[in-house]
Amino acid sequence: MYRVFEALDELVAIIEEARGIPPTRNCIVPRGEVLELLDDVREALPGELDDAQDVLDHRDKIVIDARNAAETAVTGANQQAHETVTTARDEADRILADAKAHADRMVAEARAHAEHLVGSAEAEAERVVADGNKEYEAVTGRARSEADRMAAAGQASYDRSVADGKAEQERLVSATEVVRAAHAESARLIDAAQADSDRLRTECDEYVDAKLADFEETLHNTLRIIGRGRNQVRSGTAVPDYAAEFRR
Repeated sequence: MYRVFEALDELVAIIEEARGIPPTRNCIVPRGEVLELLDDVREALPGELDDAQDVLDHRDKIVIDARNAAETAVTGANQQAHETVTTARDEADRILADAKAHADRMVAEARAHAEHLVGSAEAEAERVVADGNKEYEAVTGRARSEADRMAAAGQASYDRSVADGKAEQERLVSATEVVRAAHAESARLIDAAQADSDRLRTECDEYVDAKLADFEETLHNTLRIIGRGRNQVRSGTAVPDYAAEFRR
């Protein structure tokens, strides 16, 4: 920045020493020297001005990239949640079908066993009746008692199988917690992606604003110093010192 003020001092000196064109207030200045000093001023300006312009040029691209990343994360989360829900539902249906088939098979076996026992008891009763009326009542009583007991056992086995099937069904119903957990995870991923997008946008805006504020302050100081020098030149009070402002 010191070279900027040095070049401005040289420009002022050239203009003050230039030959006037009467009767006007214009003057003749050496074009080559003035252009060379202006090039020095341009090269001495801080590089942050170009950096700030680059940030402004790429701000839309940064925001678009952040939005695309957020949309990609949301799409992946939704697809993962859908696959998790589908897998959990298929697994629950398969386990429920297996439990029902197992219960039906156990009931059928219990009924077949009871029917077999009843048939055996009746056959035994008929054989005992053929042996004698006296033994008939005793043998028939035992056979019927045995048949009742077996039937009761078969019914009890059937009731246990049905109870086991209901318990398994209730356990499968609780598996829906997996579905709810998948939805919750999907919502969390979506919120995280949105938060990252907002944070990147905020950081970009703050960086651009800070750079523009620095540039605004530099230009303001430069214009104020140049104005003060012009006033001193017009009043003829003293030779302007442009670097005094920066030595404070």
